Amino acid sequence: MKIVAVYSTKGGAGKTSAAVNLAWEASRSGAVLLWDLDAQGASTYLTGVKPKLKGGVAKLVKGSNTISDVVREAAFPRPEGHHRIDVVPADDSYRELELMLDSVKGSRRRLEKALKDASGTYDTVILDCPPGASLVAENAVRSADVIVTPVAPAALSLRSLEQVRGVVADSAKPAPILAFLSMVDRRKLSHRRAVEDLPVEHKEIVDVVVPASVVVERMGSERAPVAAFAPRHQVALAYTDLWALVVKAA
Repeated sequence: MKIVAVYSTKGGAGKTSAAVNLAWEASRSGAVLLWDLDAQGASTYLTGVKPKLKGGVAKLVKGSNTISDVVREAAFPRPEGHHRIDVVPADDSYRELELMLDSVKGSRRRLEKALKDASGTYDTVILDCPPGASLVAENAVRSADVIVTPVAPAALSLRSLEQVRGVVADSAKPAPILAFLSMVDRRKLSHRRAVEDLPVEHKEIVDVVVPASVVVERMGSERAPVAAFAPRHQVALAYTDLWALVVKAA
């Protein structure tokens, strides 16, 4: 079972879009669990799942509930050849998740422990992490086989990449980081230069570019990954390429 943490310390970088689209790509080859760890619940919304966690996140973190007790299948249609995508939804109880983790024994390994229940049921787990350097994010990073980080072509996003490096480096067994450029507008000279220069300057940044496009915004109205309604669009093709690199790295 591969565990992929989609993580950025900066909000608005395209993290949730990446998590949902990578879950779709992973479902081509096996069953997928998408765990929405962000209290904003964006992945929960985009997958059409009811934002209500049975017993709240406390029971899941403390072991009273298991993953199999709380998952719901993503609501968008599953094409022939795709496997099931199950979702652990986020709800209001996630606002207290940081405090809950801090209060239990082995607080930095609780997500990893909870995910043991998923082994044998799912081929891939995608963790949509909250932004920032939090105990929740640290749990996800420690659990992951690979960290996927969206990087917008801007100085603050590069600062975020440095912060992700720091969080990952604190793990006992640091997972590889795959960063990719997101929300790229090639009409802008600064973005074109970023596409050319940043993968050379930063070893984690791979040669995958997700363009800025209204098709990503359509995910909100369609409540589905881009490839579900625009399979030939550049955004969908970029996530296909990104997933191939994730598979190699995990």
